[in-house]
Amino acid sequence: MAKIAISERPLMGLFGSESAYQVLMFLQNYEKGYASEIARTYGISLNQIQNQLNKFEELGILISRKEANARVFYFRQSPVTDSLRQFLKDMLEILPKSTVEKFYRERRRPRRFGKK
Repeated sequence: MAKIAISERPLMGLFGSESAYQVLMFLQNYEKGYASEIARTYGISLNQIQNQLNKFEELGILISRKEANARVFYFRQSPVTDSLRQFLKDMLEILPKSTVEKFYRERRRPRRFGKK
């Protein structure tokens, strides 16, 4: 059976804004993230991302902790966020290939020493 691809537009509307959608999809894909990393990935303002992260933290969807000089955000463990994450995971699987390659398949760790 062929994989279907969806438009991201309805998802952006569902979450209220493009930046809210991007924050949630980034965190679902990479498990954690900090504001400047997310803003750089999508090429949008740091302020927009910080506002969304703070909003989701106030709503109890995200938690954060200080790591070195950055505030790193994660999904809070709860039945609500577990359901949200399952939905986001399903959406990641049917996004257009070009979107996945552009935003969600970045190498996140250095190459193993000695690997060619």
